[in-house]
Amino acid sequence: MAVQGDDSARRHVLSVVLEDYCHVGPVSRVVPPDYWHRFESRVQRNTHRTLDLLDEMGAKATFFVLGWIGEHQPEIVAEVARRGHEIASKGYFHRSIDEMSPQAFREEVRRSRISLEDATGMPIRGYRASRGGLRKTDLWALDILAEEGFLYDSSVRPFGIGFAKEDGFSRVIHRREHAGRDIWEVPLSSWQFGPLTVPISGGNYLRQLPQGLIRHAIDQWVRVETSPLVFYFHVWELDPEQPRISAVTRLERIRQYRNLHAMEQRIRHYLGQYRFGTIADHLQLPEVAFDPARIAQRTPAQPVKPISVTSGPARARTPISVVIPCFNEEATLGYLSNTLDSFIETVRDEYQVSFVFVDDGSGDKTWERLNELFAPRADCQVVQHPHNRGIAAATLTGIRHARTEIVCAIDADGTFDPHQLKEMIPMLKPDVDAVTASCFHEHGQIMNVPGWRMGLSKGASALYRAVLHNKLSHYTSCFRVYRKSTLANITLRNERYVGITEILSWLDMQGSKIVEYPAVLEVRLLGQSKMKILKTIGGHLQLIAALAGERISEALSSKPETPGERQHL
Repeated sequence: MAVQGDDSARRHVLSVVLEDYCHVGPVSRVVPPDYWHRFESRVQRNTHRTLDLLDEMGAKATFFVLGWIGEHQPEIVAEVARRGHEIASKGYFHRSIDEMSPQAFREEVRRSRISLEDATGMPIRGYRASRGGLRKTDLWALDILAEEGFLYDSSVRPFGIGFAKEDGFSRVIHRREHAGRDIWEVPLSSWQFGPLTVPISGGNYLRQLPQGLIRHAIDQWVRVETSPLVFYFHVWELDPEQPRISAVTRLERIRQYRNLHAMEQRIRHYLGQYRFGTIADHLQLPEVAFDPARIAQRTPAQPVKPISVTSGPARARTPISVVIPCFNEEATLGYLSNTLDSFIETVRDEYQVSFVFVDDGSGDKTWERLNELFAPRADCQVVQHPHNRGIAAATLTGIRHARTEIVCAIDADGTFDPHQLKEMIPMLKPDVDAVTASCFHEHGQIMNVPGWRMGLSKGASALYRAVLHNKLSHYTSCFRVYRKSTLANITLRNERYVGITEILSWLDMQGSKIVEYPAVLEVRLLGQSKMKILKTIGGHLQLIAALAGERISEALSSKPETPGERQHL
């Protein structure tokens, strides 16, 4: 079906992957699909940027779209179809076929197809695997795709040595017959270098491989092959300003972010040099015009950002405050906002929630973002330190501004999920003054956090456990529930990270009962930690020494002390 004639008349195949920066393979290890809605979505701006570029260059494309986007942001998928591009499926979640049984794969592609057809009112006829490609051991998936009504697949990648010559596959677009069924296969274009087949067709390869090599290989394909070049890119590759997921490894960071700034110019080069159309056009599939009247009228299963400005009408609910100290957290506040909205929805029947955000003298645009996101809300206070004092000082400032007796303190980095507060707050019984989160509890969990950091925290906790009355497994956590009245008279010597532990030790030495909640600690996803390791270690050692001295004095005292009589050094 290849178009014959001179190169200027040939129309090659362009595909665009429509997914968000937080959906992709390099970050999937630390960002599960359950967290996607917490990130600030950039799908709309990046898709519109892509559509405008294609209009400018006179190109049409097949957009491989995640079904999750079709279900949660159907309007942007409909806009792609309205502007004359083909919609195809990239699965529902961003999962490798290795993670799915045949039945799970069938359910995934079926769910994706339904969500995309509902969003566009058009038949979904093509599929590409969400992550990676199909190997020789995965070819059962092609039978399922054919059974489910798909007319073509673009998942087989005949890269490496030998695959393209086996099992009836080819490096060019071809029809695949197996077990009485057939389906078109649309491989990404590659370059034959001796026995080695090298990918050249765009996306990550276009960002990572030498540009001279890519241009030579593509020019050779166009000269030698009668089948069209199959080229692709992702909408997020036109977004060099996208948030950086800090929890990924160095290799994952290179794969995800390297040369993003150059990608638009590289794509423009090929869009200007060659003519591009859709896979459906090349295969001469029946044309289906976009008709908005065919779009399913439905409410998305879950909005991308659940909105809840207030906690709802007044009922018999317990008032609580959530204090959030912030220092240079501009990059995390959008994620935090979405997470807190989700938290409110979870607890709205039990608690009337208000928030106190404390900007601890940030040097970035944290203060501006706090005022943009939270200051207009009736359930939020936004206060500021004129200069940076430390996380413990900011926490106490927030507690003093709180209007409720029950005050929760969390960190802005999201390493402890605020949803865990729902189970922590009821643990603040009448005889308890503080509940602290512990990932070291026998039922706690640590996810992707560097082992050396956990080792330091465990070591410090062992020393604190030796000198304090409340025997806990974790003393350094910033994620807690307090009684405001018990902290009315506290004065800190260390207002930074060590001060968080000093608050707990002060309560302990006052005779307070402190209990632990077995919490899940996760790696920080956005932004960078501000903790200065050596200063923090030194501060902990000083505090432990002071507490040990106080306990020795207590033991030598002839007067027995009762709770509330101890005085903190």
